[in-house]
Amino acid sequence: MQLRNLKMGRKKNYPLIERLEIVDVAAEGKSIGKHEGMVVFVPQVVPGDVVDIQVLRKRKNYMEGIVTNYHKFSDKRADPFCEHFGVCGGCKWQQLLYSEQLKYKQKQVTDSLERIAKVEIPEMFPIIPSDNMVHYRNKLEYTFSENRWLTEEEVNSNIEITNRKALGFHIPGRFDRVLDIHRCHLQAEPSNHIRLAIKDFTLRNNFRFFDHAKQEGFLRTLTIRNTNEGEVMVILSFHEDKADKIESLMEFIVKKFPQITSIMYVINPKGNDTLYDLDLILYHGREYITEAIGELQFKIGPKSFFQPNTTQALKLYNAARDFADLKGNETVYDLYTGIGTIALFLAKHCQHVTGIEQIPEAIEDAKNNAVINSIANASFVAGDIKNVMNDEFISTHCKPDVMFIDPPRAGMHGNVVEQVLKMMPGKVVYVSCNPATQARDIQLMSEKYELKKVQPVDMFPHTHHVENIVLMEIKQKI
Repeated sequence: MQLRNLKMGRKKNYPLIERLEIVDVAAEGKSIGKHEGMVVFVPQVVPGDVVDIQVLRKRKNYMEGIVTNYHKFSDKRADPFCEHFGVCGGCKWQQLLYSEQLKYKQKQVTDSLERIAKVEIPEMFPIIPSDNMVHYRNKLEYTFSENRWLTEEEVNSNIEITNRKALGFHIPGRFDRVLDIHRCHLQAEPSNHIRLAIKDFTLRNNFRFFDHAKQEGFLRTLTIRNTNEGEVMVILSFHEDKADKIESLMEFIVKKFPQITSIMYVINPKGNDTLYDLDLILYHGREYITEAIGELQFKIGPKSFFQPNTTQALKLYNAARDFADLKGNETVYDLYTGIGTIALFLAKHCQHVTGIEQIPEAIEDAKNNAVINSIANASFVAGDIKNVMNDEFISTHCKPDVMFIDPPRAGMHGNVVEQVLKMMPGKVVYVSCNPATQARDIQLMSEKYELKKVQPVDMFPHTHHVENIVLMEIKQKI
């Protein structure tokens, strides 16, 4: 299937490379071989495979291609467990043994620190593995589409395809095409049951799915959140406000799945799927679900950021706290605090912790979570960190002894880095889901801070993504 779809965009007759040995893992889940001094990027292979490659793109220093024939299978291979493997954009490393996944994730962190941060790595701990290989995510977002991705068999059948509707995930690089998902292994039941029941109901009632090219239609997205406590939140996004149809679908979900804790919906007529700037409507149940991390309970609202792998989040926070080595008398800042998970996790180990977050709803959740857990030495401030964390803020909340930073994938804004360097907390514990941007920020801070410890954590098995914690301490002589 991939060969057919990639070839459609090919304008030149590029060569077939025979018996290419795959030697390493690269970014975005691809692996690499080397041919005549050039790197060849190939998906769905693992180091040790020997394959024939059809080159599809050729640039000055590298080529991209796909496998047309296997001559040797690597002993690092595993059998993919998902029927959608190779087409769906998720879980790209299913074909790689988990022990090898961990090795290459650790290598990714090392390479980023050495090549981008350009710092020595004094102490790097082995990556913390995930307890669960499947069903580890607590949030998934599915997309409705009038134009589903067709299988190779469907394309070659010469049969007119009348049902083009899908409820699933976007094809990588194709905003207008969605893969219809039969069963996803990322989230525990009733996730699949809910999705399939909603799809069946909307098909039977001839509801129109969203057309991404034309930006029109009725059904837009379905988000399912769940917790280890057994609670479930369902959020439906509609492009059009059709009250009768919305009511019928909501009632169907309530009756079909009475165990659902929260059912919400939103009308989204915008050109993107982001819900943070929209008002969500509670149809049934509570406006939140609850989750436990260690001894703490957290309220999770529809707009709340919460670590997608709850079990691993506890390991992540334990490791971050241990890096800080708090004595109980410290003033701590927690940047990008979200709903206050890290801040509240640290509260009983320090004198006071202040969390800062841009999303006001998340800050309200954080304040509520502090009350729920009877934590009085934590305060939370809503606002853009690069604007909020100024001299006046520091005079009000005291200069931090320790700073925790857990930014989005893009890393810290340059102004935030400058402010951290100006405040010069004694320790910085930086948690990141993107070792490359983390390494960039470490390099920017390297004049005043020294890297002391590194701890990778696997939050997302079968993907190339890796979470990483670093401890930086202020240099003794500036």
